[in-house]
Amino acid sequence: MPVLPTLRRLGVPLLAAAALYAAAATPAAAEEPGWTAEPLAGPAAAARPGGDRPFFYLSGIPGNVLEDRLALANTTDRERTITLRGADAYNTADGAFAVRPAEPAAGGRSQGGGTGAGSWISFGAGATVKIPPRTRAVVPFTLTVPPASPPGDHPAAVVAAEGGHEVGVRIHLRVSGPTLAALTVEDVAVRGRGSAAVVSYTLVNRGNVALAPELDLAGEGLFGEVPGRTGRALPVELLPGQRVELTEPWPGAPLLDRVDVTLTVTAPGGARAAASGSRWLVPWNLVGWTGAGLLALGGAAAAALYLVRARRPRPDPAHDAPPAAGPVPAPDHELTGASR
Repeated sequence: MPVLPTLRRLGVPLLAAAALYAAAATPAAAEEPGWTAEPLAGPAAAARPGGDRPFFYLSGIPGNVLEDRLALANTTDRERTITLRGADAYNTADGAFAVRPAEPAAGGRSQGGGTGAGSWISFGAGATVKIPPRTRAVVPFTLTVPPASPPGDHPAAVVAAEGGHEVGVRIHLRVSGPTLAALTVEDVAVRGRGSAAVVSYTLVNRGNVALAPELDLAGEGLFGEVPGRTGRALPVELLPGQRVELTEPWPGAPLLDRVDVTLTVTAPGGARAAASGSRWLVPWNLVGWTGAGLLALGGAAAAALYLVRARRPRPDPAHDAPPAAGPVPAPDHELTGASR
């Protein structure tokens, strides 16, 4: 990748190809018909099928000025006016790749979003490009690495816009120096049960390089180990300093048990972290029906007891009363022949 010692090429005029552009192949950056934006194919990319590059790949030391070229293609029969800017990149809460929106500037025009690597990008006089019908234009740009830039990855993008439609092309920029791959796993929790169970968690990139994490899920219940998941690559590129909230399906979760779930996340470069969470998995609908059944059984038992008591014969007071008291007979006197 050529390195410029100064910014003298910022004023390089727009390189436009007047040749007719026949859109035989659709670039990956195209989101809708009309125009496309993608990195200009270089010598290394020419050996690939189609000769295209999905991203810009730049690297250098603090103080370097790096350059590359963007290809804009107008596939319609009318002229297109496209504006270009640099923007910082970040992860959304669910892990998707996104770029900072444009910020308003003096004169009602917009400028690049963010204060990171996106602000290091300049198109010079080529920030606004008019492309004739069926034509491809090649736009050079520079990226100036500040002298005090920390080492590691600095995610950014080139954003092309027209009429409210934007296309972002990623820039993988690495500033030379020591790198650290590190992450943490936080806030592990289990929701649902059985085949509908999911494990929610938070991943935080604590290092200075982008990570491609893999996840292992292990579970332990009251009755022993329960099926987990091993070695699954997560569909996210975790950028430096970013925090994302993810969920992992857990179809092997038991229906009734108390489980301890351990998530272990690894990434190239030696990054490794683990965290655990616990939860009782109880089928509350079954508990509800069981409680209703027990309540009905208790009610039936009480009713039966009432009926038994109601059918028991009542005691007859006349029959059970003690005999009425009569006259007490005079005591018999023993006759001894003696007079009284």
